[in-house]
Amino acid sequence: MMFQGSMVAIVTPMQKGNAPETPLDKESLAGLVEFHIEQKTDAIVAVGTTGESATLNNEEHCEVIRQVVEFVNGRIPVIAGTGANSTTEAIYLTQCAKDIGADACLLVTPYYNKPTQEGLYLHYKTVAEAVSIPQILYNVPSRTACDMLPETIGRLSKVDNIIGVKEATADLSRIEIIRSLSGDGFMLVSGDDATAKEFVLQGGDGVISVTANIAPRAMHELCELAIKGDHEAASNIDETLAGLHDHLFIESNPIPVKWALHKMGLIKEGIRLPLTWLTENSEELLMNAMKQANII
Repeated sequence: MMFQGSMVAIVTPMQKGNAPETPLDKESLAGLVEFHIEQKTDAIVAVGTTGESATLNNEEHCEVIRQVVEFVNGRIPVIAGTGANSTTEAIYLTQCAKDIGADACLLVTPYYNKPTQEGLYLHYKTVAEAVSIPQILYNVPSRTACDMLPETIGRLSKVDNIIGVKEATADLSRIEIIRSLSGDGFMLVSGDDATAKEFVLQGGDGVISVTANIAPRAMHELCELAIKGDHEAASNIDETLAGLHDHLFIESNPIPVKWALHKMGLIKEGIRLPLTWLTENSEELLMNAMKQANII
């Protein structure tokens, strides 16, 4: 399988500042890509939620994907976040990612407008038929107010070039249901770091991870062991990362992970409004989690 293991939902580095249009930082992005390749990350997901897709305009969105594809240079797969709550915009971004050379696209369920299950089916089917690139569904109802049910995922698994789903519900009971409805060739990846180990042990193919931004080798090894079914060894690694799985969400993602990467010297203090830099009263908890994970 081309896409499996630890797939980082990479941040979008920005120059120091906190404004509506804080400039992007191409140099730091290149450094992050090299960091992930050296640390054995299995794939990079560019411009997802962690990449601040909500505050990048379409031109910037495509440019960040282009830069990641350029920096990776074929060494590991690149998955482009191209979802939108407008089907037309999702087609535009997905076509852009294909033209740039991304290996696949990740499309979040349409947010805010709360489509029906039939609306979700038609949305994804329309994008898949419009752009011939492998596409991964992304279900994260905690952010979108829209839950794509396993039955809808099963229907969509029959559509050409829809190859898998990122399930960020933390509901492990869905794994067996989705697998039974979609078949063995359909990729199931977790979108929840805290339950990713169990997700993979129960038959998932990997995780699209926030924690992997700052602990990439550990997340790679955890997934590798879990895919092999080594519960004890995977659990030992996961135990050291438990604090990160929790405290990287102590404030809205990607606020904490950007702070952590800055402390590691990998990015500048740049983030776009309406997100703000991590508050001081959250710093100690996150720092302790980084120490527990042997990052600092």
